[in-house]
Amino acid sequence: MAPKAKTTSKLEPLGDRVVIRPAKREEVSKGGIVLPETAKEKPQEGEVIAIGPGKVADDGKRIPMDLKVGDVVIYARYAGTEYKVDDEELIIVRESDILAKKS
Repeated sequence: MAPKAKTTSKLEPLGDRVVIRPAKREEVSKGGIVLPETAKEKPQEGEVIAIGPGKVADDGKRIPMDLKVGDVVIYARYAGTEYKVDDEELIIVRESDILAKKS
């Protein structure tokens, strides 16, 4: 039997997918200018709030995830799918779209 996905969210990701809560966007530029919503840069960093059980290899064995709930990660700029749960913006990405884990 496959291991149960770890989750602290209402979403339970499948396979090698990860649910991330993006970091807050900058409200004020470094020069002190207040940024409108359309000018804010999309964050590429966030906290892992749920992980899937892992990818299934060609031989049928499950490859465990390298991440755990609570990890702070940096992900590819245009990776994943944005999804809203209870007025909270979340991003669902594949583990391969995660570039680094902050220690």
